[in-house]
This record gives sequence, C-alpha cells and structure tokens, in this order.
Amino acid sequence: MSAIVGVHGIGKYRYYRDAGNSVAGAAAAMRGKWDRYLHGGLTGGAPHAGERYITEIAYYAHLLGEHKDDSPRAVQSMDARSQEVFVAWARQLDALGEGLTGALHRVAGWLLDRLPDRAADFARIFAPEVAAYLDAGGEARAGARAAVAEVIRRTRPQVVVAHSLGSVVAYETLWDDPDLEVELLITLGSPLGMRNVVFEHLLPAPVNGWGERPRQVGRWVNIADRHDIAAIPPGLRTCFTGVDQEFLVDLDWVDFHTVEKYLGCGALNDHLRPYLS
Repeated sequence: MSAIVGVHGIGKYRYYRDAGNSVAGAAAAMRGKWDRYLHGGLTGGAPHAGERYITEIAYYAHLLGEHKDDSPRAVQSMDARSQEVFVAWARQLDALGEGLTGALHRVAGWLLDRLPDRAADFARIFAPEVAAYLDAGGEARAGARAAVAEVIRRTRPQVVVAHSLGSVVAYETLWDDPDLEVELLITLGSPLGMRNVVFEHLLPAPVNGWGERPRQVGRWVNIADRHDIAAIPPGLRTCFTGVDQEFLVDLDWVDFHTVEKYLGCGALNDHLRPYLS
C-alpha cells in the first residue's frame, strides 16, 4: 500500500487531552477513526475488521489550544481576532450575510444567537482556531506547518488527504517546503477560498485574485458538500489554478462538515484505489 497521510481539521484538541497530552497518541486515535470511516466509503458500509488505509495523521491541534465553549454567549469570550473571523465568516452565509452593522462585539453576539444550533456549535470552534492559525507571525502557524511537514518528510506519502482547516495547513506547508513532493492532494470541505477570512491571508499570498496549486503536487482533487458552511465557496476552481478535478457532494444535512461523512461518502474511492493494495 502506498503511503497516505491525513491532515485533520478543526475541533481535534480533545484527542490530545484524552491521550494524556501525547501527540503520538492523538494521531494514532485519529488514524483509527479515519481508517474506519474510509473503509465504510470504500466498501459500501461493510464492517471494519482493522483494515489499514491511512499511514499517519499529521496532528497539530495541540498547537492551536483548546477553544470549545458551550455557553450560549460563547462568542463574548473570544478574543478580538476570533470575533473578526467569526463576523467575516457569518457575512458569507446566505441567511445572515447582508447588512451587518454596529460594534463588532455586539454584532458577534447577535449573530451567534441567531445561528442554527449546528452552525453555532461549528462557529465556536472554527473562528478561534482559524484565528489562532492565521495569526501573522504567530508560533501556532509555524508549528502546525512544521508538524505537517515532519510527517510528510518522514513517511514520503504519495497522497495527502486534508480536511477543513487542515487543507489550509497542508497547502501552506507544501508551498513552504519544495522538498515535499506529493503525487495527489485531496482537499475535503476546504475553506481555502473563503474571502476575508482565509484566502487573502494565505502564504504565499494570491496574485491578482488567484491562488495556485503547490508546484510539487502532481494532482489536486477538491471535494466539498454544496452546503458545507466551512467550504465557502465549495468550488475552488473559481480562485485557484491547478485544481485538476472538483466534486460537489451532498452529505448528511446535520453532519455537513465532518470528516466521517466526507471519507465515507464514496467520492474519494476512485482517486484512492490506485494507491491501495
């Protein structure tokens, strides 16, 4: 079997905590779940008997800190940068995206109260973690990229599967280190194209409104749920050159962004099978 590395998305600090603050333990626990989820997609839901597909998960969540807050006004405890990310993201939602005015702190609280429960739960994690990663010159960004680079350098995968915020970390990591060669990059539920939140803050910065496939990546496949509120826009071909194939899928209307639904939906099957023994 060829090496396949996964890069996880938001909300994964708990794996580090549950593993006794062990990065290796967190990565191993996540790899087990990714194997199970992917097995379901590859086999049409057959029971998982321990089959291995993912070589390793590149784990970085411990570097962003733990941001989960279940209080109804959780946004009030966000720092200013996280609130800015939250409001910029919310402006892009069809239901709430127009005419936001007033002080940032007040608008953020107003928005959170009006989001559907699932979207509000997502926002409480998404905004602080994206803010923590994109903090210019911050240690978290450099550390996350170094963690992903170390796994890719050591395992030399042919395939990198990157979910959610992990697609941003993987994209920047692959651009940053020209020695990291990957035959296939698969992005799932990616916020790479999200205007005023992620896109303009990427390193390297987009040129004339366009990002570009990392040059040592052979092929890039993007898969996104049409209604995934992290993948805005769901299609990346409108703002990145070098996206070879793109597929818009319809996942569970409740679990619209989870890696379980993406890995299990079958959309990766044709792309991964040539790398599976």
